[in-house]
This record gives sequence, C-alpha cells and structure tokens, in this order.
Amino acid sequence: MDKIYLNRMQFYGYHGLFSEENKLGQRFNVDVVLHVDLKKAGTTDNMKDSIDYGHAFEIVQHIVEGKSYHLIEAVAEAIAEQLLKTFELLDACTVKVIKPDPPIVGHYESVAVEIFRGREK
Repeated sequence: MDKIYLNRMQFYGYHGLFSEENKLGQRFNVDVVLHVDLKKAGTTDNMKDSIDYGHAFEIVQHIVEGKSYHLIEAVAEAIAEQLLKTFELLDACTVKVIKPDPPIVGHYESVAVEIFRGREK
C-alpha cells in the first residue's frame, strides 16, 4: 500500500490527567501515515485522486488544539476516526501522538502512543 506521511506536526494542547496540564497546556507532536492507493493520482496528476494533506493537517490541528482529553490514546483515536470519516480514499491510517514534556520525573525524550486503524469491512 502506498503512503502519505505527515511528520512531526507540532501543536499546543491541553491534554492530560492533571489539572495543571489542562490549565497550562503543553506541546504535542503528531505523526500520521495515510495508507492510500496513489497509483491513479500518480498517473492523472489530479488531487481528486489523492488525499489533500493540507486538509489532513487541519483535521489533526483541530483535534489536538481543541477539546481536552485525559489520555493521548483518546487524542490518537479521535484523529484516526476523523481522518477515516473525511477521506473516502483512505484505506487506513497510523497515528502517533508524542508528548515531549509529560509530568514524569526522570530522563527521557518523550512518551508516545501509536495506533493503526483501518476501515471496517
């Protein structure tokens, strides 16, 4: 399957279990892989045969910068669900939500969840 990548999209959101996270917010990075057949788009050179990744970015931005969730797992699910609802050509998507600065004492780069969701058959 062909893929479109949206890498390290950066947003500021209010997700987390602690009230400080919901009040102060923090940075979130999101990677999305759109699994879609791109052969027709490659031969027709027509956007209607592909997925508008600018629109995909806006969907992710709206979710991450919008409603507050307790878990980044829920953020990832909301993103995957909306992408699959929006783009008929999309067969599946991989969504990785990265929280660079969670309130955990210790040395680490980030925490993240990654999910893969496809169309129900």
